[in-house]
Amino acid sequence: MKTYNHLYQIVITYLTFLTITCTWLQILRRNYVILTLLLSLNFIVATPAIAANLSGDLLKQPATEITVSLGNSANELKFEPNHLEFLAGKRYQLRLTNPSQLKHYFTAKDFADGIWTQKVQAGKVEIKGAIHELELKPSAEAEWVFVPLKSGIYGLRCSIPGHTEAGMTGEIAIKS
Repeated sequence: MKTYNHLYQIVITYLTFLTITCTWLQILRRNYVILTLLLSLNFIVATPAIAANLSGDLLKQPATEITVSLGNSANELKFEPNHLEFLAGKRYQLRLTNPSQLKHYFTAKDFADGIWTQKVQAGKVEIKGAIHELELKPSAEAEWVFVPLKSGIYGLRCSIPGHTEAGMTGEIAIKS
């Protein structure tokens, strides 16, 4: 009988240990989920804060001006220059011109997703917010003021049918 009582005590102790361990595992799992959610929310909240900080500090800095021609007076289908390099965290003014007699698009969606746009100005119109594509009609000009945020190499193209295939493409690099 003594052996059974001893065995019974061991089993009860082991089951108690398992219950406590399972409870601790559940607590740890719950805390992990809560911590993950808090970190995710912090990232989501931090993004507008970063943009607000950029708009305050960088608006005081002069923008580096770069001019890109969409086509040329000979109606060649190309961007001039077709390779652009930007530094993350620096303010730029991209002046887009279309000297050709055809309309063209400046399409670089992935690039646009990796920048903070201050504004796009064309004539007497100023546009704010996310921009993914700009259409420039013959002789049109536009200014795009932005701050690159995400390093990478992005494709540039004119999305008018036949223009990309004819070589109206380019590359945009953002370096840290």
